Amino acid sequence: MSEQSKVDLTQKEDLSLAVINLISIEEHLAFTSMKTGKTEYLEVLNAVRKMRVKLMKTLVKNTEGELWCISKHLLSTTMRLMETATKYVDSDSKKAMEFEKHAFDVYRLFWFLQEVGEKNVGRVKSQNHKVENKA
Repeated sequence: MSEQSKVDLTQKEDLSLAVINLISIEEHLAFTSMKTGKTEYLEVLNAVRKMRVKLMKTLVKNTEGELWCISKHLLSTTMRLMETATKYVDSDSKKAMEFEKHAFDVYRLFWFLQEVGEKNVGRVKSQNHKVENKA
């Protein structure tokens, strides 16, 4: 693996963690809006969502089927499992490690889908172009 690809992966991982946090912020804003009855939180949520979508587009290249939504939920699940793990760190380190492993496994599934997606994105675009030309 070249040094350039290592750097790229690290940049993508950092960006994926930022997206994970934006998803979490969206969730917290939705609940805060419901708990307080204030729609202003939904306006902030919408701004955060727009940023998250824009950043996710740099990570998720292939959106065939429901890969976009699946990718978002894999990232969201990663964050929830990590947060669950932190709640067990003091009381049950074995359980904390178990949740961290689940989080890591889910995170790896996200990257697996992105790798598969990048390999197929050219093929999918090519097939879509053929369909458009026939129309």
